[in-house]
Amino acid sequence: MKQIRFISADEAVRVIQSNDRVHLHSVAVTPHPLIRAMCERGRNKEFRNVRIQHIHTEGCAPYADPEFEGIFQLESFFVGHNVRKQTQAGYADYIPVFLQETQRLIRENYLKVNVAMIQVSVPDKFGYTSLGTSVDATLAAVEHADTVIAIVNPNVPRAFGDAMIHINDIDLFVEDDSELVIAEPGPISDTDRLIGSHVAELVEDGATLQMGIGAIPNAVLSMLGNHKNLGVHSEMFADGILPLVDKGVVNGKNKKIDKGKMVATFLMGSKKLYNFIHDNPGVLMQDVKYTNAVNVIAKNPKVTAINSALQIDITGQVCADSIGTKFYSGVGGQIDFLRGASLSKGGKPIIAMPSVTNKGISKIAPILTPGAGVVSTRANIHWLVTEYGAVNLYGRTLQDRARLIISIAHPNHREELEKAAFERFGPHFHFVSDNPINK
Repeated sequence: MKQIRFISADEAVRVIQSNDRVHLHSVAVTPHPLIRAMCERGRNKEFRNVRIQHIHTEGCAPYADPEFEGIFQLESFFVGHNVRKQTQAGYADYIPVFLQETQRLIRENYLKVNVAMIQVSVPDKFGYTSLGTSVDATLAAVEHADTVIAIVNPNVPRAFGDAMIHINDIDLFVEDDSELVIAEPGPISDTDRLIGSHVAELVEDGATLQMGIGAIPNAVLSMLGNHKNLGVHSEMFADGILPLVDKGVVNGKNKKIDKGKMVATFLMGSKKLYNFIHDNPGVLMQDVKYTNAVNVIAKNPKVTAINSALQIDITGQVCADSIGTKFYSGVGGQIDFLRGASLSKGGKPIIAMPSVTNKGISKIAPILTPGAGVVSTRANIHWLVTEYGAVNLYGRTLQDRARLIISIAHPNHREELEKAAFERFGPHFHFVSDNPINK
């Protein structure tokens, strides 16, 4: 086993050359000391045309700023809040890709990674360290990069599963003890609680859950305290799951694979969440090629996949990555889990969202806004939930779908939607609010 020699971040990033592609570790373990050092070299114009790739980073993302045009080019797999304005303005770019296939782009050399910049836990006596809160496509980058630079940070939790890598797979080491980026759970609105209650009614005992971070997932989880034998197989989870683990509600007993284990590929939350996964054999942080593989997801019973949307039309087309032509987020793992849940025995793919935006604009529209991306097609959509109820679109005709979707739109917008449906489907279309198919 080689001896670790620590160098400064400034010295480590000297390996970056013009025209290189640099992969950044994701979310809570974003390697900010290396990013700052890299950007300083960029300001000094020591290289040009360095391509940066990542799924999603937390904190500042200076490499996407206009001052670095021609020096850095961000090509993200997901448009996070910290690079959204730059991407919409054209200073940064986006690669549309299913989350499961991000690692494939690296492993099959569609995107040749020259330098991987990561953050890891303190090595154990056997030389193993951990990628901590994010494995995602970063493991693929570690395996295939010409040079791997790792920040060794005692605040990175020692997570198991595919997160474990050996120091022999790392080329350059930097020390840092900065706290990881945290996201404390935010407030849950009355609308979120209503949506959460409708979704919670769909969750059966013994279900395997997939959900993300935010008010709606937290609202759902807060209402599952009387459920039994729930499991977790998700691209991520956050603090909302912890009370259910403490109560024994989440125990994974009914899972067919990874029985008794909570599975994810990245995490984002509080220090309490990061402490929870540290040295916890009950949590497996896995490669995204595993967590988001449709055939793997489908092996567990009653997979209940809860995802959201920016907009849906009256036929069930879901836009989840853009507002018109302006990219807002990304494809992510929505299709991976909608398809996996639909193929799971007793599975339920769910799209849950407020009926209107914060400005009162209906998120249910006659047609998607021109330029909007159809992330999930009509055929992929089963359950749709708003604060006004839950409807199952699976197996329904276009006209039945329109009736069902309109029935859970905001009351202020239903008349407009009914008129649009009438114009689209003809005079034989009639909206009946108490139609049995709406119940």
